Amino acid sequence: MRPPSRWLPKPTATFSLALLLLALPLASRYLLGWSDPRGYASDLAIGGLLLLFLRQRSPWLTLPVLLFWALLSLGAAELVSAVGRMPEASDLHYLTDAQFLTQSTDGGGIAHPLLALSLLLGIALYLLSARRQLPAPTPRSRYLYAVPFLLLLGHSTASYLQPSEVDEWRQFNLPHKLLATAVNAGQQQLESWLDDSPVDSPVDIAGLSQLDLNGTRLIAGAGKARNVLIITVEGIPGAYIAANRNAIHSSYHEDLMPKLSRWAERAMTTPDYVLHSHQTIRGLYAMLCGDYSKLDSGTPKGVELLNNNNQRNQQCLPAQMSGQGFSTHFLQGAGLQFMAKDKIMPRMGFNQTHGREWFRKKPQLEFAWGMDDKSYFEGVLTYVQQLRKHKQPWMLTLMTVGTHQPYAAAEDYLARYDSPKQAAVGYLDDAIDSFLSGLEKQGVLKDTLVIITSDESHGLEGVRLASAWGFNLVLAPEQAALPTIKQGVYGHVDLTASILDYFDLPVPANISGRSLFRNYASGREIMSYTNGMLRQHDGKGQFVECNFQHVCRRYASDGFIADSARYLGRFTGKQANMVAARAALLDQSLLSGQLGQQYQFAKRDKVKLHEKNLDDWTANLVGAQYLELPQGSQTTVHLKVRALNLDKKGLQLQLKTKEFDRDVTLDIPPLPLLTRGKPIDLSFSFDNLQARKAFSFHLLGQGRGLIEITDFTVTSQPLQPTADLVTNQPTDDGQAL
Repeated sequence: MRPPSRWLPKPTATFSLALLLLALPLASRYLLGWSDPRGYASDLAIGGLLLLFLRQRSPWLTLPVLLFWALLSLGAAELVSAVGRMPEASDLHYLTDAQFLTQSTDGGGIAHPLLALSLLLGIALYLLSARRQLPAPTPRSRYLYAVPFLLLLGHSTASYLQPSEVDEWRQFNLPHKLLATAVNAGQQQLESWLDDSPVDSPVDIAGLSQLDLNGTRLIAGAGKARNVLIITVEGIPGAYIAANRNAIHSSYHEDLMPKLSRWAERAMTTPDYVLHSHQTIRGLYAMLCGDYSKLDSGTPKGVELLNNNNQRNQQCLPAQMSGQGFSTHFLQGAGLQFMAKDKIMPRMGFNQTHGREWFRKKPQLEFAWGMDDKSYFEGVLTYVQQLRKHKQPWMLTLMTVGTHQPYAAAEDYLARYDSPKQAAVGYLDDAIDSFLSGLEKQGVLKDTLVIITSDESHGLEGVRLASAWGFNLVLAPEQAALPTIKQGVYGHVDLTASILDYFDLPVPANISGRSLFRNYASGREIMSYTNGMLRQHDGKGQFVECNFQHVCRRYASDGFIADSARYLGRFTGKQANMVAARAALLDQSLLSGQLGQQYQFAKRDKVKLHEKNLDDWTANLVGAQYLELPQGSQTTVHLKVRALNLDKKGLQLQLKTKEFDRDVTLDIPPLPLLTRGKPIDLSFSFDNLQARKAFSFHLLGQGRGLIEITDFTVTSQPLQPTADLVTNQPTDDGQAL
């Protein structure tokens, strides 16, 4: 009789698999800060299924499965770190891409090296312990499969009955998410096949796109202000304003901006204020052009203004104010090349557009994006003083950058706060308080309409809808006539109509939105797209949010921004498709389609070189970011650069491309050395067999000197059939060519 140990599974092999498939995912979830009960259940379910399936299999079968599982785990963590989303099925081929695993964040290497090392060590431990073929499982052991299946069933039931609003990577591991995606897709196809309802009614967006000035005025006639100042701060959510938190009874109580909150007590604040999207250029477009920014990741409408022939740019607020005799100015603390603001802001109608180059005084802090907030606002006070020397009324729009990652804060702030992000917010709070006090001392608040808002929200952990929660503070000469708390739902799309309405100026008919300076008896429709969720409120107490799979959840909610809402159920199929169709109709390009378009991002632009490139974003010399390149198109790029002031050794430029902030490899010819008297003149093309979204060009070069980017033009044309596509036509003798 053989010893019992020869018949029993080696405990070390099963133990090593349990460490790798169960303990490691649970520990990494906790250490990555992704803790959520559903996430732990997902890890236990998928890990348990793999453990039961592999524990008595041959190592030659087990090893490939473990390697693939490890790639999924590491790839998911890397993509979440890089672009804040989990991989989709279409991304799986990237998980075997060495570039993805080593350059997921601006070419800086693996974001989670300890996770990668732990996965490798776990697989090595298994190989050392699994040295023999083990007997097949007994029938009784197969009942253990019921445990992970019950966990999956419980996870699915909980998600259906009480959907969670936390990020999807906190609720799922990647294999589970892919499985859920496939099940949902099959369910939707079945529901669509069984749905015998009438043909879809026409998509109606009148409630979203109309101009509504039918409310009761808060101020009779034109306001007393002669100037308007719009202060846009980077990434600040509405939850940072105490009055906003109190108005919606928010469960978030951290007081990171107490000084701005005190200014809010003197202002008119709108607690239910909606941000329609992420990215500065999208927020600025919605604010300044009275139109929804794209409710997806397509080419920003601000960029489309550069090639817009129907004069839509003339309806933007700066152009309107300029036409009424105001001098219009845009001043930000960063360079203007990123996102092509050096082209877009003048196109909107700004007479003067300035960035980092305007500030001559050395900043208090070294910051990759540009001016720290205290130094920036000190410079803005000087700018305002210069404007006030002239008799002409003015409009000034400001854009800070200090609360943009990697965040700018002095050492004493970093010592007082738990994170650099919080320190930067505290630094901004002090800076904007000093700035507003300075304006008051200058007498600016007596004759200027001041609006303080943010371009987007950097979100807050555990705060419902924080990514879409903005804020709007209004300081006006007739403050006593304005309420402290403005009731109703408003958003960035309303800002242009509101300012024109305040000055009692004509509002173009194709501007969308309501006026903050009017009271309305009824609710209104509004939409938003942040963190991959499409959301709408119907103005009648119903709030809907839909994910990328067109699976929608319905809630009872009086307003858009709320600390909690009563869940009413979910829906898919035609109803969900209608929500997406309304967003798509709002998104319809300012252009007549994406194909056949040409964007010129540089035209004789003189650019001072960076002595050192800190990253691909702050060092970028051209503003061609977040474009949409349609499926079945060919993109042609023409680049022409000449040296104005370079040393004899010249300059080596590099052109990189990214999609969703991740490097992508295209067949781009290397740029020749740029020297004095020998300019670069290069054209190249590449095909887009699949649509490319959030696509960016990064022209990089470090050194000392001055160059001129004479031309940087991007053209999209329909992809022409190649010779290979027509070679199967038969000849006269019946033979194929």
